[in-house]
Amino acid sequence: MPFDFQQTDEQRMLVETARGFIETELYPHERTVDKLGHVPPELGAAIKEKAKALGLYSANMPEAVGGGGLDVMSQMLFERELGKVNWAVQKFVGRPSAILMACKDEQVEKYLLPTVRGDKMEVFALTEPGSGSDAMSISTRAEADGDDFIIKGQKHFISGVGLPDFAIVFTVTGVEETKRGPRKQVTAFLVDKDTPGFTMRRGPRAVSYRAYDNYELFFDNVRVNKRQILGELHKGFVHAEEWLVGGRVFIAANCCGKAERAMDLALNWAATRKQFGQTIGKFQGVSFKLADMKTELAAADALVTYVCWKLQNGSMTNGDAAMAKLYASEMLGRVTDQAIQIFGGMGLMEELPLEMMWRDARIERIWEGTSEIQRHIISREMLRPLES
Repeated sequence: MPFDFQQTDEQRMLVETARGFIETELYPHERTVDKLGHVPPELGAAIKEKAKALGLYSANMPEAVGGGGLDVMSQMLFERELGKVNWAVQKFVGRPSAILMACKDEQVEKYLLPTVRGDKMEVFALTEPGSGSDAMSISTRAEADGDDFIIKGQKHFISGVGLPDFAIVFTVTGVEETKRGPRKQVTAFLVDKDTPGFTMRRGPRAVSYRAYDNYELFFDNVRVNKRQILGELHKGFVHAEEWLVGGRVFIAANCCGKAERAMDLALNWAATRKQFGQTIGKFQGVSFKLADMKTELAAADALVTYVCWKLQNGSMTNGDAAMAKLYASEMLGRVTDQAIQIFGGMGLMEELPLEMMWRDARIERIWEGTSEIQRHIISREMLRPLES
């Protein structure tokens, strides 16, 4: 279906504001925090306050709850700019989990509104040591005990910045019979960090986004009341699916932004670095790399923009989101690798941001669903109408 996307004046202003903020407030710190392996609390707080002052904080959330109320296309542009900088610092430009819109009654005042204001931070706790791509294999359980539930289990690779105030925890709460056999029923709970029996600790340090915290969560007979169910009992994946599928599109937009930055670094280097009496950009081995980078980025941008347009108009499928995430993340890997090749040895030196971007790009093909999972989603959607 054809579409015609032209940025509005408001969207152009958003991009300019975000770009200026990134250049002045985020770029100067990304290399330092990458080497430190964490973001100093005072720096994170300062970024958050400056983002609030510009109206960038919680821009993804509806105006009705105090957010910026960005539509999908505007959020895509916003995420594309933020993608140019390391996740460890850009995460402080808060974009709360949209799943929190499922909060009801007292949850709104206790969790939703404080998170939108930046007074609280959350983590999305789904992945477990025994269940990565296969989310339905989670084993953390919540057993009913009167009006309470007792949570037992473990999570890992739970991403965040700084110590979160609460976790959105996905647990098994039952089993239902389906045509394909027994299927786990999953429920999401809002669990405060100081709940007895709940422990959070920093997990292993990854080579990608070194300063972006990943946590291990342990639940040793953690008692929570039924009022802490997010959404409905046994409907945790219904709410998670809405957030995860849309999130993949914005991860794709992030990848496009990062690829553009890597390409621009390589382009400027090729236009100024001289070898054998001329700039290296005049050599076909370099110029063709630049041409391929430009073409792949343009293709990824077009796909992401189209899929976001479909999301905004309510016609996006899981396969659409998977294609955007798959292509943009793999494009980013190729572009950053080619950028390193153009720089040669200098590209791997810590004085430049490119080696960090190269490392960071690797995780984009893994988190929010691996490339293999995205291909499975796409092919399954293609085959389903033809199956009897």
